[in-house]
Amino acid sequence: MSVPKSPSDVRDALIARLGRRSFLRAAAAVGGAGGGLLAASRAATAATSGTPTLPREILQPRKGPIHGRHYLPSAVEQVRWGYVPSVGSEPVLRMRSGETVTIDTVSHEGILEDQGRDPVAYFGGHGVPRANVLQDAIAIARDYSRTTRDFDVDGPHVVTGPVHVDGARPGDVLKVEMLSLLPRVPYGVVSSRHGKGALARQAGGGAPDGITLEEVMPPVATDGRPTGDPTRYGNVSVFTPVRRGRRGVPSGVMKRGRSGEVTFPLRPFMGMMGVAFASASGPTDPALNSIPPTLGGGNIDINLLGAGATFYLPVFAEGALFYTGDPHHAMGGGEAALTAMEGSLRGTFRLTVCKAGSGDAPSVAFHYPFAETPDAWLPIGLSDPDGSRNGQVNDLDVAMRRAVVNALDFLEHDQGMERAVAYAYLSAATDFEVSQVVDRTTGVHGVILKEHFSD
Repeated sequence: MSVPKSPSDVRDALIARLGRRSFLRAAAAVGGAGGGLLAASRAATAATSGTPTLPREILQPRKGPIHGRHYLPSAVEQVRWGYVPSVGSEPVLRMRSGETVTIDTVSHEGILEDQGRDPVAYFGGHGVPRANVLQDAIAIARDYSRTTRDFDVDGPHVVTGPVHVDGARPGDVLKVEMLSLLPRVPYGVVSSRHGKGALARQAGGGAPDGITLEEVMPPVATDGRPTGDPTRYGNVSVFTPVRRGRRGVPSGVMKRGRSGEVTFPLRPFMGMMGVAFASASGPTDPALNSIPPTLGGGNIDINLLGAGATFYLPVFAEGALFYTGDPHHAMGGGEAALTAMEGSLRGTFRLTVCKAGSGDAPSVAFHYPFAETPDAWLPIGLSDPDGSRNGQVNDLDVAMRRAVVNALDFLEHDQGMERAVAYAYLSAATDFEVSQVVDRTTGVHGVILKEHFSD
């Protein structure tokens, strides 16, 4: 095969291979023209193939590749721990619609109270040298004066933002494009705590409907405490290193028996992306708890929202006030044990304001979160999205019904299908998947394949 040599030849070859939209998305993330075309090629290929890349170094603050026009680190003064911004929050960054921003996110795993609130000691206990522990994670964990926490009440997530996007007003949509997601460290943690998860014991110590006490996870001893656990939180954390697996794909590694192991590919995505939704009396108002997702997005936990995906959010505040956090290296649908493989990411996003009537966003997105990947549209359903039940309604049936209604609305109003035909089509050809069952407000999303609608 011939090798294009000039920048214009490279550009044309990439457009032919990847498509103009994917090429421009990646090129914008890394600077685009001239010598940036090689970087654009790599970024576009990663975005469209779904194969994550591991940086050659630990991505400490301001170190390594930063693709966005703007850069937002997770410095102590730029994060909230356990709570999301309100509609009246002061932004930590301002940017124009259509610009890109690179955000360093910090995982909560390794810094929480039941892990000692000391990431150097926690990760050091698993063989991670101090130089490979993120400096911003250390600073957040140590800043007791600003981040005094109630472990029984506060959310676990380190939330970075908010970002003010010029021109965004209530009634608009914020379009969030994930341009790149780079693991900042070659390790992660999967945890079950607080007696939560799909197989958790009830508050009184009994088993939930459908399983016996012997089937509860983590296992429960006769005194009601998890076997071998000295605390009342029942924390079981599984440290998960990353190494290159088959065909060089970065993979998580877990033990299997005495000498075996199980490996699985990394699929990085942000568990939390949102805009300010609720008014609040203060930064720790229960309405701002980071755990339940809302109409403003937040802890949405949809594992398809990796590089190349787009997330649409209805706007409720001037400037939208975008925030992100809860970075994941990998997650199975449902997030059964409570957390995913949590691991810090460096994400580059394009944030664009969409106005009603412009055709730049799905109609559903003007009142409910909606997503798409290069291959599919993702109508979303949540069990308590407006917080009317304090984010405590965890009925998957409610979430499923809303996902189906939002899918019908999209197919009718955006794709021109008769509603009854659309209902039949969903039954015949669309998968509805459990996003997560552990965030108080549960989630379901549909996967409507775009290839079915090709002309």
